[in-house]
Amino acid sequence: MKTGNEMPGVLLLGSTGSVGEQAVDVARQTQMRVAALAAHKNHKRVEEQARLLGVSAVAMTDEAAARELRTALFDTNIRVFGGQAGLLDMIRSTDADFALNAILGEAGLLPTLAALESGKHLALANKESLVVAGDLVMKTARAHKRRITPVDSEHCAIFQALRAGRRREIKKLILTASGGPFFGRKKADLAGISVKETLAHPTWQMGAKITVDSATLMNKGFEIIEAAHLFGVPADRIDVLVHRESMIHSMVEYIDNSIIAQMSVPDMRLCVQYALTAPRRTPAVIPPLDLAAIGKLTFAKPDEETFVLLPLARRALKVGGAATAVVNAANEVAVAAFLAEKISLLRIFDIVTRVSDDMPHAKTAVTLPAILEMDKEARERAAALL
Repeated sequence: MKTGNEMPGVLLLGSTGSVGEQAVDVARQTQMRVAALAAHKNHKRVEEQARLLGVSAVAMTDEAAARELRTALFDTNIRVFGGQAGLLDMIRSTDADFALNAILGEAGLLPTLAALESGKHLALANKESLVVAGDLVMKTARAHKRRITPVDSEHCAIFQALRAGRRREIKKLILTASGGPFFGRKKADLAGISVKETLAHPTWQMGAKITVDSATLMNKGFEIIEAAHLFGVPADRIDVLVHRESMIHSMVEYIDNSIIAQMSVPDMRLCVQYALTAPRRTPAVIPPLDLAAIGKLTFAKPDEETFVLLPLARRALKVGGAATAVVNAANEVAVAAFLAEKISLLRIFDIVTRVSDDMPHAKTAVTLPAILEMDKEARERAAALL
């Protein structure tokens, strides 16, 4: 029987990515029991994690990696699942309180739904689940009486700040943004920008894809969509504010014009920890925040004329249906091409905008098969523009 102080059992999905590795570190520092792990190809790292954490199951969505891992773990009782279907089977069959979904991109959607449908609460770092099919995900959570707690730093901050008031007292949500490495630059300044320059984020250590999204402000657009679904607040009541120091992670403004902010050093381990223990707080896994050492905090409005994907995401949210899934799909294709040095940074803006403009019919897609069909069409259109 559990006591009130025990950490929950967790399925860690996407364990070899940036958030996944930080979750492993949180598990090592706390009493968090990791029941199972999942990743795509890095079977050597998953073997290390599995032995370290004493899990009962692992899943590799790459079948060849699963075969390698079965051989490596032959001396253990750890069950190895292979392929996308195997990942979903592991989620459904493994006993745990939570699934922490840190899988990258649209690939995280079906695991999100499987976790909720199998009776697990969801700690969500895969924002694409809500960007692609937010209405469906939230409906599934309600139907199975499961809760979704956010792992993104901005939404984790809002989640905490919302404890200061009632839902009807919310005036607006304020998402903070670092501004990325190109804050203050205009469109002409972004011509010829290299991948290396783009990946030089000023405050956060993240994976390559999300770092590019941060540089284009696409990530902040996705966070508007995510916040609207998580907290039931419409797009026109969600603001974005550039805060270069990244110490205030987001804020809630209430109807009395008071603003509640959450602050800490920029470290995702706090977000992982709180998503799994909320509303309880447990001893720190991150360093303390020294406000005197910081000295000052600055704020500015985002440049939506240069970084056009931010308002594009807001418009897609208002359109509804699969419009946000289309933006996400086109962006995934364009960012992958940029990281492979096949296109320029500015072409990401052009491709995502063009695909979104060319698919007004996406607004009618509301079922999962229809949304996935729009996702596929958007990827094909984006690939044709490379």
